[in-house]
Amino acid sequence: MKSFKSHLANKLSNPKFLEVFDQEKQLLELALKIQEYRSKKGLSQADLAKRAHVTQQQVSRLETGTNTNVSTFLKVCHALDLDLSLNTVKKRKPQYK
Repeated sequence: MKSFKSHLANKLSNPKFLEVFDQEKQLLELALKIQEYRSKKGLSQADLAKRAHVTQQQVSRLETGTNTNVSTFLKVCHALDLDLSLNTVKKRKPQYK
């Protein structure tokens, strides 16, 4: 019987799988950061939704890593006083633990 780690290592050797895995990991990391900042500000999802002019369901989808549009993401970031910036990277290496 294969362990999960060995199964994952095998899957990550496939470049397409690795790319999708990395994208999903990044999305989840962003979702967790949004949730963390909301909690630090003492806001409920409904409070944040009202500030961002989006629905509570949109905030929930963003915080669970469900695909959301960039406009919603920006509205929520601005409502949390967060800046969204993009940085260039020479060659992206997948980040997984």
